[in-house]
Order: sequence, then C-alpha cells, then structure tokens
Amino acid sequence: MCLLVLLSCFSLAAASAQVQPDGRASFRRSNDPTGRCLYTFTVPSPEESSCSGGGGRSEVDSVLARVTLLEALVSRLLAGTDARADVKEGLQETHSQVTAERNQLQQDKERLTRQLVEMQMRVAELSQEAETLRDRPCQERTGSGARQDSRDRPASDTGYDVSNGSYQEMKAEVTEVPASQLLPDSNKTGCGELLSVGDPVTHRKAEAISGKYGVWLQDPEPQGSYYTNKSVWRIDAVGKEVRQLSVYEDMDQFAQGFPMKVLLLPDAVESTGAAVYRGSLYYQRKRSRTLIRYDLASESLASRRELPHAGFHGQHPYSWGGYTDIDLAVDEQGLWAIYSTSKAKGAIVISKLDPENLEVKKSWETRIRKSSVANAFMVCGRLYTLASYAAANTTINYVFDTATGEGRPVHIPFKNKYRYNSMVDYNHDQRKLFAWDNFHMVTYDVSLGRPGQDSS
Repeated sequence: MCLLVLLSCFSLAAASAQVQPDGRASFRRSNDPTGRCLYTFTVPSPEESSCSGGGGRSEVDSVLARVTLLEALVSRLLAGTDARADVKEGLQETHSQVTAERNQLQQDKERLTRQLVEMQMRVAELSQEAETLRDRPCQERTGSGARQDSRDRPASDTGYDVSNGSYQEMKAEVTEVPASQLLPDSNKTGCGELLSVGDPVTHRKAEAISGKYGVWLQDPEPQGSYYTNKSVWRIDAVGKEVRQLSVYEDMDQFAQGFPMKVLLLPDAVESTGAAVYRGSLYYQRKRSRTLIRYDLASESLASRRELPHAGFHGQHPYSWGGYTDIDLAVDEQGLWAIYSTSKAKGAIVISKLDPENLEVKKSWETRIRKSSVANAFMVCGRLYTLASYAAANTTINYVFDTATGEGRPVHIPFKNKYRYNSMVDYNHDQRKLFAWDNFHMVTYDVSLGRPGQDSS
C-alpha cells in the first residue's frame, strides 16, 4: 500500500513538470534528492509537434528507479526488524540457560555446604571420642593376675569355661599374598636361574609421542628416607634433549599420572639403558660412552666415567635400534653394563661396575651378537637376552653365567603385549621385570629356581 502511494506521488510530480498546454515557456523550481535547489525551464519547439525519442520515458524511468530504491530500503528495514527479533530471542534463551546454571550451582553449593557441616560435626565427634579414649588408661593384666581371676571364678559358672565354644570369641585375619609366593619353587630367599616369566601387567600408558619408548623403574635398594622402594622413576626417551626425570610417590600416584617432582638432569640421556640403584640414577650421556651417576637426594652429579672401548650412538645397538649401545642393569649382585666393543666384533660384553665411581671391576665376553637380540637384563649374575621386541609371543633365548663364564641357549616364553618392547629391566627387590612396550609401562612376575625344577 505504501509503495502505491509513493508511486502516485511520483506520477503527479512528473505530470506537473510537463509543458503548459498553451505553448508558453514555463519555469519550475524544486529540490533534487540531495536537497539542492534546481531551476527548470521548459520551452516548446517552434517546428516539432512531438518528440521522436519518447521524452516522457526518461521521467518514468526515473520514477521507477526511485520506486526500486524505496523497495530495497523497505526490505532492509524489514530484515533488520527480523534480525533484531532473532537476537532478542537468542539473548532470552541464553539468559534462561545462565539462570538455570546459576540455580544449579547454587543448589550444589548448598549441598556441599551441608556435607561440609556434617563432616565438621563428625570430625568434632571423633576428636572428642579420641580425647576420651586417650584420658582413659588401659588396665594391664599380668599372667599371674589372670590365673588368680580364674581361681576366684566359681566352677559352676560355664561362662568362664574356655572349653565352652559358645562363649569364645573367634577372630579371622586375611592376608593378601601374591600367588607366586605360594609356589614351592619361587625361591624368595635366594638366587636361582630364571624358570618362567608371567603375563604382562599394564600400569600406565604414556600421554605423548615422547613416550613411544622410555625407562621406568623402582629402586630395589633405596638410601635415605625421602625416596623409598615404592617411589617410581620415569624418563620419556623420545626427543632431541631428554633431561627430565619424573618421580612419583608410589605406584598409585604413578598410575594416576601425578608426579611429586620433576628433576632436570645435568646431561641429556641416551636411549633406554638407565638404571636406579641405591639412591642414584645411572645413565649414558648422549652421543658418548660416558656413564653418569646422578645422586637423587642431593639432585647433583655424583660421578662420571667413560666405559672403555664401548660402542655408542648406533655402533652396537639392540635389534630394535634406538641407540641402545650401552644398557645398564641391576640385580642381586650389583650394577652391570651390557654393551659391545670393536674388539668383540659386536658380541655382547658384560662388565661389573663399581656403583660409587663407575670403574669397571671385571668383564666377560659372550658369543651372542648384541644386534641379534631385542634386549637383555641381569638376574643373579646371569645375563638373559630377549629374542624379539615386536613378536607377540617370543622367548628369552640365551643365558650367560658370569660365575662359570659359560653361555647356552634357553627357551623361556615371553609376551610383547603391545608389540614394541624397548626396555626390559629386573628388580630383585620385587622379583619383577619392568618393561616399556609401545607407550605402555608393564611388569612381569618371574619365577627363579634350580634347572629342571617344575615352575608350574
């Protein structure tokens, strides 16, 4: 309707601008769309009775253009009204959501406040009960006194007759014991040969690519009281400069991923051959044959020494690679280094190390090539090698006894649950193998005994 009125107005304006019917010149004064004043003169042609170009069409076109412009303006106005309505509706919905969340938070706050008050009352009651028990002395009864009481009791009173089962208090105590301790061949009191390895138990999975492979351990012989044999040590070994050592209070905190401290080592770590023993971390410095002893209590460098003639940085690694040229290990007999030299032509060399100054005390050369096995560890002075790091079902295939200087093949089943086992170390305090298998930190129970003994 508004558009029709505007069109009518423009048509009238166009009609008023025509030449006077009597043929006289006319003058017209009006404002243009910008507000400027325009003077228009109209003079009839003395020769032409009509215009051949359709002069009235330009006025109509002008009117139509203005009408189109008005239509566009009206459309924009209507669209703006709808948009404001949508915005208003959205704001109302958001306000409703915020109000509901605020009410829910208020309810949660009130509920937590009630629980806090109840807990405070309970704590006060327990404290009062504890004070009462503390103020009440215990009555000590000697053996002779007990016998005297027994003599004073009447013989006819069966309530004091210990032979009367109806009046006896029965107690039961349940102690959780690992199944391996019930086996006759577990030999928990001393050393023996490795007879079997249990199924892997997963404790944690690494969070980032830096944990593709690494080291995680517990100290079998801790020193001092700050760190114990329950403390868990972890190094994620993927990276250019691996220097962070995380420590967890116990296995529960480790499983939840809550370290109690993160230490920065003085030198970067090379691969997964580190060991924790008697309050120190032992590891190989990156791109060198230098061994480092780092004191965990003082968080300082305790000693460093080169391992003579040892290959490093890919010269004699395990079959999976990873610059595993030098592998440090701990067992019941102390600290060991598993490596190779150019003189040994890639065969595994075992050296017993002094845990204080890292000096080599004695060495043995085996007949098995280091690059042909996936990993190795020490148990009771014996070297054991793992055949494959990727096969789901593989074997521990070789043992070398440092007491006799002789080695032989063995066949002990071993499972790589996650198919990329980059670290295997023995903990003689727990009689377990610690392993890092494709982001996963796992343990294996082991059974030790005499050769030929049934391990089932």
